[in-house]
Amino acid sequence: MVELALKGDRVQVKAGRGRFSLSTLPAADFPASDAISTEVEVDFSRVELRQVIELTHFAMAQQDVRYYLNGLLLEIGDGKVRAVATDGHRLALCDLVVEKLVDNGSRQIIVPRKAAGEMLRLLTGDGVARLSVASNLLRLDIGTVRLTSKLIDGRFPDYNRVIPEAERCDKRLEVNRDELKEILKRTAILSNDKYRAIRLMLEKNLVRVVASNPEQEEAEDCIEVEYEGEEIEIGFNVSYLIEALGAVPSETVDLFFTDSGSSCLIRPIPRSALDCEFVVMPLRL
Repeated sequence: MVELALKGDRVQVKAGRGRFSLSTLPAADFPASDAISTEVEVDFSRVELRQVIELTHFAMAQQDVRYYLNGLLLEIGDGKVRAVATDGHRLALCDLVVEKLVDNGSRQIIVPRKAAGEMLRLLTGDGVARLSVASNLLRLDIGTVRLTSKLIDGRFPDYNRVIPEAERCDKRLEVNRDELKEILKRTAILSNDKYRAIRLMLEKNLVRVVASNPEQEEAEDCIEVEYEGEEIEIGFNVSYLIEALGAVPSETVDLFFTDSGSSCLIRPIPRSALDCEFVVMPLRL
């Protein structure tokens, strides 16, 4: 048994033969959790909201001076919720159609990195989660648990400008996600530790992956794909490609390219109701 007793401004804790005397702080100084002035309120399936965050949160920046990148953008409106994360080198986007979402204009909020991680931790099991948004606060109600977080005050960049239009990309390849990911992991062992650079060489129905490092060591592997375009060579940070492929919720993926200096657009096959896409910027080799 553990006994607790408040004596003045100290708490006495007794457990067996142990005695502990702890300092306290005034309860009045504890942050208030009163009702917020809700501007937007949306009910989600816990499973779907968790999937949306899982598919995008890995692309958030870490301690970037552009503080608005250190969070997850949630765009609510037009009958859907869109999550976007980017660190300036790669981008992840996911759309979730929400029934009964009242369209009263689009609203953008930036959820801090830590709050997004807590949301992932709390969104377990089945059931409904309610997301409430105020001018500078976000509140998530999951059963008996309530998470309240401040929002990042900033303007998220126009992410649409960096997403290639698949219809305008004249180079497309279809490949098994896990097979390509394993080849990238093997080849990455001999990549430069700092830049993690690898080269993708696209040939007819074949992709070669090449990596090298300052010690003149080199690795090369290849995989058969469905590709009929012209031969090109593109450099990427292999870690970004591996993380993007790891997030794709399908066994087969589409990769779209324009030229050796363009971004890579990654999409799942088939595209489901939980629509997502990933962008990885190229490296100069």
